[in-house]
Amino acid sequence: MTGGFPRIERARTTTSYEVARHLLSYLLSGQLPPGGRLPSERQLTEAFGVGRSAVREALKSLDLLGIVEVRPGSGTYLKGIDSDLLPQVIEWGLLLGERRTTDLVEARHHIEVTVARLAATRRDEAAVADLREVVARMAAAGTPDAFVREDVAFHLRLSEAAGNTVLTEVLASIRALLSVWICRAIGTAGGISVTLDEHRAVCEAVAAGDPDAAAAAMEAHMAGASGRLRESLEKQRQEGAASGPGETAHTAGP
Repeated sequence: MTGGFPRIERARTTTSYEVARHLLSYLLSGQLPPGGRLPSERQLTEAFGVGRSAVREALKSLDLLGIVEVRPGSGTYLKGIDSDLLPQVIEWGLLLGERRTTDLVEARHHIEVTVARLAATRRDEAAVADLREVVARMAAAGTPDAFVREDVAFHLRLSEAAGNTVLTEVLASIRALLSVWICRAIGTAGGISVTLDEHRAVCEAVAAGDPDAAAAAMEAHMAGASGRLRESLEKQRQEGAASGPGETAHTAGP
């Protein structure tokens, strides 16, 4: 149903933000079950009384957050609401659009490099053993979901080894978003094997107590992960464009 969506008049923030905020309220209301299909892009445009670009930007933001899944040529579906994710939606203001999300990815890059350098300086035997164990679990992961969980665990344990509570809290606060981004990145060709090798390099540099090598290994990992994330997003854009210019992958009705 689209009749329950409010018309958006003179939004104080960006129009796409207002659309995303109302869509999030709708998804949280329970009216649409997990796996359910959202109204089409055209229907949402008419219901909100906004331009199609605002609806597309709002859906893109929700997709980047892992709340919905865009299936080119089929529609947009609710993936299910992760209770760990909702505080980040508000705290980081990611519904302001893709640029904000890109800025956070960039910030994470620099934070992770600093964390790796500190961890190599301050690590102890327990931290090294834990990191190696996590890498082993990554290698043994039987599913992408299991791999993603261990990938996130590696970065959180590394931040603990760095001994800086602020950096640890920052990474912990966006752990749900890390899961979304990692899942996208490993979905590219060779994503899992390359990601595993990058983590091994970071782990061994930290174990050796070499801060420069640890920072360089993390720099390489972050550059690779960001590139794979961009590749995944670009692939989705191309698939959406191929589905037709009219609805851009949101053609299916409710």
